Amino acid sequence: MARYFEYGEEELAYLRSADAKLAPIIDVIESRGPVRRELQDDLFRAVVNSIVGQQISTAAHKTVWARMVDHLGEVTPETIANASVEELQSCGTTFRKIDYIKDFAEKVRSGAFDLDAVEAMPDEEAIGTLSSLKGIGRWTAEMILLFCLERPDVLSYGDLAIQRGMRMVYRHRVLTPKLFAKYQRRLSPYGSTAALFFWEVSHGVIEGLTDPAPKKR
Repeated sequence: MARYFEYGEEELAYLRSADAKLAPIIDVIESRGPVRRELQDDLFRAVVNSIVGQQISTAAHKTVWARMVDHLGEVTPETIANASVEELQSCGTTFRKIDYIKDFAEKVRSGAFDLDAVEAMPDEEAIGTLSSLKGIGRWTAEMILLFCLERPDVLSYGDLAIQRGMRMVYRHRVLTPKLFAKYQRRLSPYGSTAALFFWEVSHGVIEGLTDPAPKKR
C-alpha cells in the first residue's frame, strides 16, 4: 500500500501564521484535498531509484525501475551485487549509472556505508554523507531526506520547480540564494510541507498565478 508524506493542522497553522502570502495559497489547494506525494519505504532502494531516475523523464524512470524490480525480484545490496552489468543494463539504464549503483551496493555490503547511521543523522550531516556517494548530489540527497526519511524541514534551493513556485507566490523575477534563505528561515521547521505547496503552485493549480521570471529568448 502506498504511503504519502504526512502533514496536518499543526504544520498548516504554522505556515499560515508565518507567511501571509502562502496562507491563501494553502487554503485554495487544501480545499481540493491534501497534497499527495508518495514515499519510498527503504533507504537503499531510495538511493538506487534516485540514481536510475537521473536525467530521464518520469515515464522512462517508472519503466526502467519496474523492469529492474521485475528482473531482480527485490532491490537489495545482494541482488544488485549478484546481477551482472549486462543484466542491469538490459533494464534500460546506462553503464555509468550501473557503476554508481554497484559501487553503492558494495559499500553497503562491506559496511563502508552505514544506512542505519544515515537515518539517525541530522539533516545536513545526512545530506553530506549521501552526497559522498557516486552519482548523488545535494538535490538528490535532499529529495531522499524528504521522500524516504520523511524529514520535516527540507526546502531545496536546487529544485527548479520549488524555485518557480516561490517566484509565483512571492512575485520575484529572480530568486537569489539570499532571498531563498530568508523564506527558508521563515517556513522552518516545516519546510517540507511548504515544498509540497510550492510544487503544486509550480504546476499551475492556482488560476491566474503566473511565473514573473524573465522570458528566455
